[in-house]
Amino acid sequence: MFHHIVLLRFDLGAPVGSPRAVAEALRALPPEIPAIRSYDVHVDAGLGAENAQVSVHATFDDEDGWHAYNGHPAHVQVIEQQITPILEAAMRTQYVDDAEGGRR
Repeated sequence: MFHHIVLLRFDLGAPVGSPRAVAEALRALPPEIPAIRSYDVHVDAGLGAENAQVSVHATFDDEDGWHAYNGHPAHVQVIEQQITPILEAAMRTQYVDDAEGGRR
């Protein structure tokens, strides 16, 4: 499996409710993008002032699946219209978890 993890932190001036609105927009993507195998999107509990406000953990069969997701028009639209205008910082990582449970 190919994993993609993203942490999003929004500007202080972002409208109240922005993390929930972004999370809902992201949660709407799996039916639109067949390459997604699992897709967990969560809003931070707000316990740390420096925490990211939204997290995404997506899995795909392979790197090609991730590329299909990453460039998919529905995904790009959410990024351009809902995330980028209020984004302060984002951290991303991808990794492969092979069938034997090891990581490379």
